[in-house]
Amino acid sequence: MRINRPARGRVFRMLLLVLLAAVPLAMAAGCGDPETTVPEGGHDETAQVQLWTCGMHPNVISEEPGQCPICGMNLTPVKTAAAEEAQVSDGAEQQAAADEGHDMTAGHDFREGHVHGDSAAPSSAETTDPARDASIVIDPVTIQNIGVQTAPVRERPLTRSIRTVGHLDYNEEMFSRINVKYPGWIERLYVNETGQQVRAGDPLLDIYSPELVAAQEEYLLAFQNLRNLEGSAFETIAEGAESLLDASRRRLLYWDVTEAQIQELETRGAITRTLTIYAPSKGIVVERMAELGMRVTPGMDMYRMADLSTIWAFAHVYDADAPWLSPGLTAEMELPYNPGKVYRGRIDYIYPYLDQASRDIKIRLVFSNRNLELKPQMYANIRLSARGERPVLVIPGSAVIRSGERNVVFVALDGGKFEPREVTLGMEGEDGYVQAASGVSEGEQVVTSAQFLIDSESRLQEAIQKMLDHRMMH
Repeated sequence: MRINRPARGRVFRMLLLVLLAAVPLAMAAGCGDPETTVPEGGHDETAQVQLWTCGMHPNVISEEPGQCPICGMNLTPVKTAAAEEAQVSDGAEQQAAADEGHDMTAGHDFREGHVHGDSAAPSSAETTDPARDASIVIDPVTIQNIGVQTAPVRERPLTRSIRTVGHLDYNEEMFSRINVKYPGWIERLYVNETGQQVRAGDPLLDIYSPELVAAQEEYLLAFQNLRNLEGSAFETIAEGAESLLDASRRRLLYWDVTEAQIQELETRGAITRTLTIYAPSKGIVVERMAELGMRVTPGMDMYRMADLSTIWAFAHVYDADAPWLSPGLTAEMELPYNPGKVYRGRIDYIYPYLDQASRDIKIRLVFSNRNLELKPQMYANIRLSARGERPVLVIPGSAVIRSGERNVVFVALDGGKFEPREVTLGMEGEDGYVQAASGVSEGEQVVTSAQFLIDSESRLQEAIQKMLDHRMMH
């Protein structure tokens, strides 16, 4: 059970009197234990009391054995870092003092675990100095038993694999519309189905237009006139006929009459009532507005087509992965209906806003689709492979203790010491490494396993130290 403060004070004073009474006997027997040695003319206020704690609740500290008031487990004796290290260093210091003929009284720094050569106990100001090292000392046997492992802090480029889902859609850059620049009537349809595949140069429809008929007649007259005046002695007249023919020709070209149709008109020497409209590019008919007998006006769309040789994929990525995204980043895609086949593409565009509802970023990817296996509105599994532009200082992610308010790692020092360090984390890689923006240096060793046990020991020693510091002040 937990002992109240007055009772703890009485027990502490009783134990202190017992220790002080035992000091002369120990000195007479030649013991010379630095923890119970009393300097001449005074008492050693740093004499340590055996404390007891709970292995599951390190905050429970008692001066007597018993049971934990929280979980009921038996309390275990506490061995401070100072006592562990003092066992090694006390003998060397006492031997050196004996050779020099001086009496030394050991004053212990409970948090450091070092043995000082001062003849008096440390003052309360020295004991509670917040700038003291927070490192703890663990004996090699304990280190081996709890399986402490370390890894070096080093520089390396980080890699990240981002998995998401997306859907396919038309490439908006490959859309085209078919319309005319003159009024007329549709008299024949060659393409009359939505979804029909069309190649460049395929006929779409025949149209009758009085204006187009007049333009053909004008061109034939100019063409025949130039042929009649080719041998004329009047050069000015011949040039005028040639200019008229060029103007008539440009008018037909501006109305999307092809060069082949103009040559046929010259060869035939007669106009045609209707003119065939050809597909300017390949694609799939997405929308068909043209109907047989329909009257069309300039600018009216008759077909809307999409080229599916390349296709877009839209995906959403969480904002935490935004630093890894860049245009041109390689992407791999798999379709649920065709597992095992991987399509490779790239990020084409990253939209410059965040979706308010889903809190993610929309990206657009481009994939080749020569065999038309990829169809708009299909769902796809997408994986992005990102790599940092330059090497950064990294540590294993397993070394970090994340408390929510701060991130801490334990750095392994010489002599079985472990020092807690607060670190600032950056990007996290897919191979278990995370960027350490501050807190550690290249070449240092960080603990990657059993760091929670070391953290518990650190908190336990800190609690004991605060208790002893408080008592020494009073």
